[in-house]
Amino acid sequence: MNGREILLTVDVLAREKNVPRDVVFGALEAALAGATKKLFDEEDVDIRVAVDRETGDYEAFRRWLVVPDEAGLQEPGHQIILSEAKEQIPDIEVDEYIEEALPKREETLGRRFAQDTKQAILQKIRDAEREQLLTEFLARGDEIVSGTVKRLDKGDLIIEAGKIEARLPRSEMIPKENLRVGDRVRAFVAKIDRQARGPQVILSRTSPEFLKKLFELEVPEIEQGLLQIKSAARDPGVRAKIAVWTNDRRIDPIGTCVGMRGSRVQAVTNELAGERVDIVLWSDDPAQFVIGALAPANVSSILVDEDKHAMDVVVDEDNLAIAIGRSGQNVRLASELTGWQINIMTADESAQKKESEQSNVRALFVEKLDVDEEVANILIQEGFATLEEIAYVPVSELLEIEAFDEETVEELRNRARNALLTEAIVREENLEKVDKSLLELDGMDNELAAKLAANNLHTRDDLAELAVDELTEMTGIDEERAKVLIMAARAHWFA
Repeated sequence: MNGREILLTVDVLAREKNVPRDVVFGALEAALAGATKKLFDEEDVDIRVAVDRETGDYEAFRRWLVVPDEAGLQEPGHQIILSEAKEQIPDIEVDEYIEEALPKREETLGRRFAQDTKQAILQKIRDAEREQLLTEFLARGDEIVSGTVKRLDKGDLIIEAGKIEARLPRSEMIPKENLRVGDRVRAFVAKIDRQARGPQVILSRTSPEFLKKLFELEVPEIEQGLLQIKSAARDPGVRAKIAVWTNDRRIDPIGTCVGMRGSRVQAVTNELAGERVDIVLWSDDPAQFVIGALAPANVSSILVDEDKHAMDVVVDEDNLAIAIGRSGQNVRLASELTGWQINIMTADESAQKKESEQSNVRALFVEKLDVDEEVANILIQEGFATLEEIAYVPVSELLEIEAFDEETVEELRNRARNALLTEAIVREENLEKVDKSLLELDGMDNELAAKLAANNLHTRDDLAELAVDELTEMTGIDEERAKVLIMAARAHWFA
């Protein structure tokens, strides 16, 4: 193939496939490099081919990447150490290339050269066409794709949407939904996988974002900015919750999303294979938001724990099953919607928990402050729950307690501070025994490491051998954090 034939081939392919000439030139260079590489007995060689865009003539080069001397040659076939490279080119630097021109040997490229080259060029052009279609799709900014089921591929559905094909994975389909070839379907664009060999647009019909986008299509007030969907949670195909809010007092957020005779929410439900949608009024008051999210259950009382980002929600016996929902569905969705851990309990269970917590605090005060239970109970009744509160709250607050005089208050503060100081010293001593690898684990902090050390756990392996329930009981951290820490501690076992 001479230079003129190369230029003609490039022009024809560029016009037929509607891709830039540089893409075809790049494909041709890659094909020539691959064919030339086959002429070497070594497999590990790096070949570069450059085709002149004006004349069609090409040159081939074998090249070596310059690496630092101390790194050594990891891939000898196409690497050279810096000291040797400088013998040829004195001013060359690391990560640059040394090249050696190769003679043209078209007659030795083999009988399959033309066919292999054509296939490589066509593949490169197909990749370029696919990339161009993907770029055009992304430029439109579509977040919901509407298309036709074209075929089934290993359990996933391939959706034809205009000029592109998208993949709807089995895991992202609504359970029990029976979609067949030829069916029209809508789905949310979950991600773009540029590394995929097949369709690169990955869809989802189970994502909470899909639910939000469907409401945006059905409720014009959302698109106009008069109404906002703050959050959404789903049990796909069964039940969902969305939280809505507006600062326009003329608009009823829930009624607007429901629509006339339920038309708007029904349209969304039909699209989601009958998934029931609860519409909740969002509130910047977390407790009020949780109460709304648990509807239709009625809440008797609620206790917020900011530190643990959790709430104890008390309901009467008649509302207990409703608040929890079938298989815990209602409370689980409410928790996902609000972002708070929600603990549902009856009044009796709440009283038992409160008594248990007070018993622990009472024992703490009796031991650390060296007081009797009567004094400890007075402190608990006045709302004190930690040594820090007693040690550092303003003196005036403690003096407001009728049972205490100034001398008693000062003594309690001193005992609390001494107890905290003793704990800090013990904690520092324990930390000195802790292995550095344990302290460096993601999610580990000094306080937690000190608690582990107090239980004779000083190394990463000591933590790795624990069960989740053992770690939570020992340290008081939540189950999710315990799982993450234990898996991180075990990671080196599988490295």
